[in-house]
Order: sequence, then structure tokens, then C-alpha cells
Amino acid sequence: MVERAVALRVSYDGAGFAGFARQPGLRTVQGDLEQALATILRRPVDTVGAGRTDAGVHALGQVVSFPETGLEPALEALVRSLNALTGDDLVVQSASYAEPGFSARRSATAREYRYHLVPGPVPPLFNRKTAWWVRRALDLEAMREAAGFLIGEHDFAAFCVKESAAEGPTSRRVDTVEIVPAREMGEHLIVVRVVGNAFLHSMVRIIVGSLAEVGAGRRDPEWIEQALRSRDRAQAGPTAPPHGLTLWHVTYPDECWL
Repeated sequence: MVERAVALRVSYDGAGFAGFARQPGLRTVQGDLEQALATILRRPVDTVGAGRTDAGVHALGQVVSFPETGLEPALEALVRSLNALTGDDLVVQSASYAEPGFSARRSATAREYRYHLVPGPVPPLFNRKTAWWVRRALDLEAMREAAGFLIGEHDFAAFCVKESAAEGPTSRRVDTVEIVPAREMGEHLIVVRVVGNAFLHSMVRIIVGSLAEVGAGRRDPEWIEQALRSRDRAQAGPTAPPHGLTLWHVTYPDECWL
């Protein structure tokens, strides 16, 4: 009989992790989860994550999957046990059964990231660990005009680290780039919401860094289109800091779930 998959919905504060993916000698989200699972199931467990977030990047709705072993407790008990074994900065929100062959990465149809910025001369207090203080006002209309050039399927080689561009195809589909004002804990924020089928290494952070250049008046909106067409990382903007980025949600077909 083909085993089902177990899918965990995981949230974490990325400040204490060297990214999602396991790395020898470093604390990672995947490493902590696999260590906790091995303790509960008394055997090694290899997991797959929906997104390989960088060091310092947060998650609200990361999804992590592994094949059913037959040793798992009931799902609610599994969640309680995992949360008892992980640190305060890593929380398993829920566990679900998925169809045999389900992969948190390969089965996903869309991923949503949100990036928080704080504009203006006053630094954030309550949001300082989860938002980038850009120190000057930003023109949201100019940023929205620039973002329009990113919608659709394009080669995003200019918007990823060079190593990622060398590893394989760099075409991706971006469905949404939404830029809206918001307030959190009484502080003014700008939220950049980016939704697409998949993302290259640091792609969202480079998009945000480039849009911030436009919002600050250092570049015209059309520069984004020129950078995109160049396929040259040097032609796009800076990489925004990791602490402003959160993997917000991952979408799967309804038929994945059992």
C-alpha cells in the first residue's frame, strides 16, 4: 500500500535560523523539525519544504511534508509533541494527511510572500524585527507602475543571485504585486504582497529593493522593465534585508488533501 504524506503548516521567526534548509553545524528550520520528528518517531525523517527561505526570513504559512511512517501519533498529538520539542521561535500550526506522492514543494501551485517596509525618518519600534526601515517617504503610485512590468511570465535572471541563475531556468510567473499602506501596532507600514508559481533565490527581496529605488525617486518606473529585459543582476536594484520578508501562504489543489 502506498503511504500517505503528512503535511505540517509551520510558522517561524527567522532571526534565529540560518535559513530553512538543513546545513551541517548550523541551526535551521528543517534541521530542528527533523530532529524533533526523529525523537517522536524514533527514526530519521527526511522532510521537504514549500520554500527554502534564507537566513533571517520569517514564515507564517510554510508547509513541510514527509511520507507517513506508520509510527505517527494522531495528528493533534503530533502537533503537540512537535511544539514541545521545538523552540519558542518555531511553531507547528497544524498537521494534515495528503495524497500519496504529495510534496510540499512540487505539489504547490502558488506561493505568497509579504514584505513590510517602514518609510520616513522615524524608525519602527514594535515592527523593527519584521520590517525594513527605509528612512524616507516612498511614492506608492510610482512603485505600483513599476510593479506592473513584473506581472506575467518572464525571465527573472536580473532579480536573483547569480548562483541561482547558473543552476537552471530562470523563467517564473508572477501573478500579483500589490503595494498597500497598513498599520501594525500603531505604526505605519507599506506591505508589498507578491504571489507567483515559484521564486528564485532572493527574487522577492530583489524585487522589493528595486521597487524601493523607484519609490524613493532614484529610478523611473520604466527602469524595472529595462532591468528585467537585461537578464543581468547588476542592472536591478539592491537586495532588501531578509527580516522584512515573510512566506505568508502556499496554495495547493484541493484534491491533494485527504
